[in-house]
Amino acid sequence: MENSSKQWRFEGNKRLNSASAISVRGVLDLVIGNLSTDDPRPTIPLGNGDPSQFACFRTSTTAEEAIVDAVHSAKYNGYAPTVGVLSARRAIANYLNRDLPYKLSADDIYVTSGCLQAIEVALAAINRPGANILLPRPGFTFYESRAAYEHLQVRHFDLLPDRGWEVDVDAIEDLADDNTVAIVIINPGNPCGSVYSYDHLKMVAETARKLGILVIADEVYGHLTFGSTPFVPMGIFGSIVPVLSLGSISKRWVVPGWRLGWLVTSDPNGILQKSGIVESITGFLNISTDPATFIQGAIPQILENTKDDFFSKVIVTLKEAADKCFDGIREVPCLTCPKKPEGSMFVMVKLNVSLLEDISDDLDFCMKLAKEESVIIVPAGMAFGMKNWLRITFACEISALEDGLRRIKAFHQRHVRKQ
Repeated sequence: MENSSKQWRFEGNKRLNSASAISVRGVLDLVIGNLSTDDPRPTIPLGNGDPSQFACFRTSTTAEEAIVDAVHSAKYNGYAPTVGVLSARRAIANYLNRDLPYKLSADDIYVTSGCLQAIEVALAAINRPGANILLPRPGFTFYESRAAYEHLQVRHFDLLPDRGWEVDVDAIEDLADDNTVAIVIINPGNPCGSVYSYDHLKMVAETARKLGILVIADEVYGHLTFGSTPFVPMGIFGSIVPVLSLGSISKRWVVPGWRLGWLVTSDPNGILQKSGIVESITGFLNISTDPATFIQGAIPQILENTKDDFFSKVIVTLKEAADKCFDGIREVPCLTCPKKPEGSMFVMVKLNVSLLEDISDDLDFCMKLAKEESVIIVPAGMAFGMKNWLRITFACEISALEDGLRRIKAFHQRHVRKQ
């Protein structure tokens, strides 16, 4: 038996505890933990953006065959270069060049373990003592978590629901100071389902240039748009302001578990090279893990050979689901959706707790909804800093979505405040 008086010199890293507290996963775990084991009905997962479990969102056969071919080739059983397999980097550059007015090369591409690692690389590369970064509210909370871990100060600018969740550009200049180094733009939007126009993105680029800061463009949902506004990559404005473009195959190919992403220096003027950012990116990758080599080996075949009909099918499915979700929300009096989603896999919904008898806020709503109806959605107050808002994903089987919306409506009726 160990002597209880012994003093050990190690303890847990409290920085990790505080950083991980700011995460959608943590909030979802809390809500999921309130599910009732007595409910025989299947749980309806309207909380996270991983529709790969649903047959209607199965990835393309081209992608599956590319993985098999890469494994059978026996060319990708060893370690990959720090910045990624050259053939994968060339293929990613060619894929992105379809939408750009200038040409990226393989030297501009850094292969990462999903888009999450691309975020880690970007924030580490721009960090310096006293630096701060501008993040959208609501936005993807991993930026908050990683910034907290990096001791990178965060300042929030609002996205405006009455203007289609556009960036409050005027507020950016008031927020920034001499220690501001970057602004994060998520387009198409998570958690809002917004898609920004060319003119709006150009305005953001010009504002960032005026402030002397770079843009981190999170485009993991790139091309997943189904409204009237087409997807415009921020890299188009790379000649106005340096852009770190982040992306992956996770969402467009519906394979988040394959963990293959990229960070791109969209900067034809070479400012990121001169400022040392490129060296910092490589330095971070030298001391971090790599995506699986055989996944990298499959990338050329995946990007070059996937047929348009696969992408079209995904878009049609998402649009149908988004329409069903929007219409279903309108039938629940305590919920209001300011704008029908036009991209990504999510929609933000305003919760009016004054219409409900025994619901105190968005977290209470989600916890009781999970317990009583086995429906999982995200409370945006805890997850995104938007009290009494909810994030709902519509990326699932239509039948499951319709069932989930019926259960939400029944939950409202059971808790509606008596007149």
